[in-house]
Amino acid sequence: MKVMLIRHGQTEGNLKKRYIGVTDESLCTEGVDRILENVKDNQYPEVSVIYTSPLKRCIQTAQLIYPKKKYILSENLRECDFGELENKNYLELSNHVKYQKWLAGNGTSEFPSAEKQEDFKKRCQEAYKLIIKKSFNQDLAFIIHGGTIMAILEKYGVPEKSFYDWQLKNGEGYLCELQKDRVSLKVVSIIAANCETL
Repeated sequence: MKVMLIRHGQTEGNLKKRYIGVTDESLCTEGVDRILENVKDNQYPEVSVIYTSPLKRCIQTAQLIYPKKKYILSENLRECDFGELENKNYLELSNHVKYQKWLAGNGTSEFPSAEKQEDFKKRCQEAYKLIIKKSFNQDLAFIIHGGTIMAILEKYGVPEKSFYDWQLKNGEGYLCELQKDRVSLKVVSIIAANCETL
């Protein structure tokens, strides 16, 4: 069984290096163009079932990659709520004491009004596991967020890596094979690895 984890196309917030979690942005022109270029180059393999986050950037990416297919929305595949960090970038937060503390803790400490990282990871991992069980024996594409992909692969990815080691650029993805335990994902290759920078 083939499973693809694809990060949505680029948004204006991504271009400006902002923390875009629950902010419901559309793809920017560059993001649309890049996805369409990858589609033209047959970068995204065909699948039977598509799951996506309910946020615009993921839905638009799904529609561009698989225009003739229906997709299933999963609320629990949405990105983390960054709280006070939401829609801000490093420069805007450079004098923010709590942000500097958060960075010093490698992004693992709690941040005011944000979703706790462990809660976010658990939500994404449980959503993935439920979908895999429900759609077993069908090739799947998850068109989701960078953080969501990292959360899923931190727990289920083979080879084993830490959360931040699974980062992808916008429009890239991992092509995986479901393992015998029916939950672990052996990463076979990176999809559309010519996309824009993080």
